[in-house]
Order: sequence, then structure tokens, then C-alpha cells
Amino acid sequence: MGNNDLLSGMASVRKAFALLDVVASNQRGMSAKDISVALDMPLPSVYRMLKTLVESEHLVHLKGESRYGLGYKLHALDSSLRKQIGTPPAVANLIRELHVRAKAAAYYAVHRGDDIVVAHVIESAAHPRITPMGFGFNDAAHATAFGKVLLAGMGNDQRWDYLERHGLPLITDRTISSHSVLESELSTVGEEGIAVEREEFIRGASCMAAPVTSSTGQTIGSVAVSMEPADFAARHGEIALLLRDIAGRVSRALRGTPMIPS
Repeated sequence: MGNNDLLSGMASVRKAFALLDVVASNQRGMSAKDISVALDMPLPSVYRMLKTLVESEHLVHLKGESRYGLGYKLHALDSSLRKQIGTPPAVANLIRELHVRAKAAAYYAVHRGDDIVVAHVIESAAHPRITPMGFGFNDAAHATAFGKVLLAGMGNDQRWDYLERHGLPLITDRTISSHSVLESELSTVGEEGIAVEREEFIRGASCMAAPVTSSTGQTIGSVAVSMEPADFAARHGEIALLLRDIAGRVSRALRGTPMIPS
């Protein structure tokens, strides 16, 4: 295969992923013409790509509605992703315990490759999670408590590379957008073992997180809770103690050692 063929193949792959993304963004699916407009792609090219993706079962053709929707192969990919990220039963039980004791939505996040990923969430009608902070969420590390824990656990070069790629976009008017301010806060996180965010990701919700560590002391994940700001302010000290307890027990569970509270 020549270099031009390779570049052409890579461009086709990027277009295919862009097409899947745009179809996924519409709850009812999209027509070929709508996809063409959204991607600024010639309609014949859209039809060729749709044919390939339907044949591979990544899309389905909803002929009665003249639309295309996500295919069932994507469910298998989602199931495989959940298995690869994985949350051991002992850890899942501890996150449920955190949810019950904290009276708040509870989260377990891991450092996976170059991403910070939510691996497990426990919520209830009384204490719902922050939308869109569900399984697989891997955005806005600078504006989330579990993200700050994992950023604080990175080496300087790794953290700089991560922030260079992701930036510090403003999400609310309280989001940290200064590298120097963030570095100062991450230093405090490293010293205290607790990270907080006060309505930095979404108005009306504050979060707190504690690190999960390996046997060598490396930060490999975090446990976190989210709650209303008033509740957060009233129970800040209580929740910090609870998070440290659960984080320590999750760390021991992942190492296969007894989960005796310290």
C-alpha cells in the first residue's frame, strides 16, 4: 500500500467515526441528507459509508422512517469496554456503601492510559448523579474532584502533557482556568489527600474525592461523592473522613488484602 493509499484509508476511518458520532447525537437517528449537511460531506460519499456501516452492523437502516440509527454491534463494544475497565465486586460494594453512608451519589474513577475515566457510579432518586457523569465519562479533569485527585497523582511531565492536550476550558464561572492556580490546588490535594470542587463542573453540585493507591503508593484511581452545595458545606469534615476510609479499603481490595478500616 502506498503512502497516499494509507492516508486515504485513515481519512475514511476518521469520516466513519464522525458519521457514527453525528448519528449518535440524534435520539431518533438521522437521514442521509441530514448527515451530509451535518458533516459537509457529499451525499454519494455518505451513502457509500452508510452502506458499509450497515453491513458491519454498526448502524441500522430504519427504512420506514428513511433514517439511520446506531447498530447493535455498538452494544457489544460497550459491553467489552465495561469488561476492560472493570470494577471488581468488592469495589462496587464499597462504592454502594459510600453512597448509603454519605447520602450522596458515589463514583469510582480510574486512570486508563491517558484518560481519567468514571468506571462505576451508584445513585438513587434521592441522590442522583451529576449529568453527564456516568460510566465512561472522561472529560474536564480540572473541574472535577476525582479528576483533580488523578491529576495530582501524575508526574509533572505527564500532567503538563495532559493539560496541554485538554486545556482548561471554562465550564462554569467557578471553573479554574489558570495553570498556576490549578497547580497550587493540586499541590494541596497531594498534601491533604482530598480534592474538592465547588460548582466548578455544574452549578448546583459540589464534589469531594480521595485517592485510590497501588501497593507502591501510586494513585491509580479515586472515590468521590457529589451533593448539593449547602449539604456539602454542612458535612464537609464528615464526608472527608468517610472518603478516606472508603478509598483506603478500595485500595486494599484491589491489592487483594483485607479491607479492615484503618
